[in-house]
Amino acid sequence: MRKIAFAEFGGPEVLRLVEAEEPHASPGRIRIAVRAAGVNPVDWRIREGQVLGAHPVELPAGVGLDAAGVVDEVGEGVEGVEVGDRVFGEGADTYAEFAVLSAWARMPEGLSFEEAAGYPSVVETALRVIREVGVRPGQTLLVSGASGGVGSAVLQIARERGITVIGTAGAANQDYLRGLGALATTYDEGWVERVRHLGRVDAALDLAGSGVIRELVELTGDPRKVVSIADLGAPRLGVRFSGVAGSVPEALTEAVDLISRGRLHIPVEKAYALTEAAAAHTDSRAGHTRGRRVLVV
Repeated sequence: MRKIAFAEFGGPEVLRLVEAEEPHASPGRIRIAVRAAGVNPVDWRIREGQVLGAHPVELPAGVGLDAAGVVDEVGEGVEGVEVGDRVFGEGADTYAEFAVLSAWARMPEGLSFEEAAGYPSVVETALRVIREVGVRPGQTLLVSGASGGVGSAVLQIARERGITVIGTAGAANQDYLRGLGALATTYDEGWVERVRHLGRVDAALDLAGSGVIRELVELTGDPRKVVSIADLGAPRLGVRFSGVAGSVPEALTEAVDLISRGRLHIPVEKAYALTEAAAAHTDSRAGHTRGRRVLVV
């Protein structure tokens, strides 16, 4: 079996395509023949050796949390899924030809493997940070770094719940944000004043880690109304850093419902071959993403 792995922490050049033993479905798990794997910022953060308590790493290590594919092994005690089912979900070492999933759901009709692979961690994260920041229907949520996968999900889920959203992104993604129902502005000089002109900010999310925590606290008036998933220094300013996943099965259930009702769509900006994992990490780290990046296996 081919998989992507790394034997030392470092830049994207440490990623290698290696031959490895196939994993097998233990009790409560399923194995899939991977068709596509999601590329998430947490993947390259782990590869770089950033201290992420929810994801301890023992080298050498595989890469990837999200995947979509076809079930080919069902572990003891698993019900409701059969060999041959098309599923998407979260597991470990998903940049591979086979991967074991710990949480999964059947893919909604009409969704490709490439599209499905981009949803699991993204939707879980979006649901979690909306809950943690405490924003309510009728209030306004500011999303810094809104055009990526998590931002795209946050904007759509928040709008579905009756929350007004303001999103910041690069100039090229302004129309994209507006298409998702957000009030949009760029993040270059003068962005704080432009946000103020768009309306009162009740809560804010930092999804890009671009050094804007102080400004988000200023705009909300309270560090407890700001949550970051990207700035490990946020707690020094009294802001919560959210890095521990909630219930992935519940997130997948909600994702299936939203997708099936046409309320959630995250485009795939680019699909890469498994051999292009390093390039996918380089592009993901550079930001400016519109939607998701995935690997096709």
